[in-house]
Amino acid sequence: MNMGLFDKCYDYNLTEIVKQKGFYPYFRPIEESEGPVVMMEGRKVVMAGSNNYLGLTAHPSVKEAAIKAIEKYGTSCSGSRFLTGTIDLHIQLEEKIARFMGKEAALLFSTGFQAGQGVIFPLIGKGDYILSDRDNHASIVAGNMLASSIHAHVVRYKHNDMEDLERRLAQIPAEANKLVVTDGVFSTHGTLVKLGQLKEVAKRHNANIFVDDAHGFGVMGEKGKGTVHYFNAQDDVDLVICTFSKTLASLGGFVAGPERVINYLKHKSPALIFSASPTPAAVAAADAALDILIAHPELSEKVRRNADRVRQGLRESGFNVIDGEAAIVPVIIGDDEKTFGIWKMLYDEGVFVNAFISPATPPGMQMLRTSYMASHEDEHLDFIIHKFRKIGKKLGLLNPEFSQI
Repeated sequence: MNMGLFDKCYDYNLTEIVKQKGFYPYFRPIEESEGPVVMMEGRKVVMAGSNNYLGLTAHPSVKEAAIKAIEKYGTSCSGSRFLTGTIDLHIQLEEKIARFMGKEAALLFSTGFQAGQGVIFPLIGKGDYILSDRDNHASIVAGNMLASSIHAHVVRYKHNDMEDLERRLAQIPAEANKLVVTDGVFSTHGTLVKLGQLKEVAKRHNANIFVDDAHGFGVMGEKGKGTVHYFNAQDDVDLVICTFSKTLASLGGFVAGPERVINYLKHKSPALIFSASPTPAAVAAADAALDILIAHPELSEKVRRNADRVRQGLRESGFNVIDGEAAIVPVIIGDDEKTFGIWKMLYDEGVFVNAFISPATPPGMQMLRTSYMASHEDEHLDFIIHKFRKIGKKLGLLNPEFSQI
């Protein structure tokens, strides 16, 4: 075997170094899940790192819907949506999503990642412009890269900086096609896009707007309709994409927008045409989860309250917490090894969070990214805060009034 291509693989030993120190936080198997409490390595751990925002992955109605779909349709659709892979469940869910989002039509993809890159690439042509926030999700970055391969222009503006966006739009020929692409809730920091300002900037420069609302759908806005509705911008935003893997307790994704645009994507998106369609169980589970969200909008309010409870508790304790309104509460540590070390201390105390280090975050912004669910009760949230404070006291990170606890 020619080793030149694989030299980097054999030279990569960072994971082994971290494992030897006992810090490795990734690929930890969950043996059993009860929602806010999971079984890991034979013991119960409070989960503070899941994107299961409404806590519906173990909901009886969601599980029953998936089981019934398998009994009726089998485990796979055995083809792409374009050919033999469409079943009535796909169409039923697309119509329901479109009504819920206040859009003319919707289209399902097999994953949320495919929805991101599978919408951008077919719509952008040679000489068109994509204005993309620097902190957008990797699926958007992938779509941008595909578009640039056909000589579209990709312009990355400073994160959530509307003055920079306006400056860059002003430099583009007025007659050019322009698409502003942004996350609704940014997945790492949990901050919201400044959509009220963005829509006005886009309007001044005759640009279309595309929002990836993976972390806002089901959490933000009236009845959990997402970030676009939170800012009352549903008539200003042309396309909204989302994943099923968070609020909708499943696997897949969708785009919602004008019927003629959705029809075009159905016939022109390689990510749709050349992928097996979402499985019956996945679609049925997402459909059932959406029904629960529609019937119980208070779940969205609860997940926000839960996140606010921890956000306030950690900030008052002295931790460097990024402000936000969504379900994500990041705690800035600022150093790779210290981030891993505190992660391990929390894990040993029975709390699981996510460790984000460079290059996933800029230097100095290494963090423990925590996230919350509607199924968390106060006892779980207080346990998380208590364990953070216990470790913070040991490391000298607390405010004086908490140093005696």
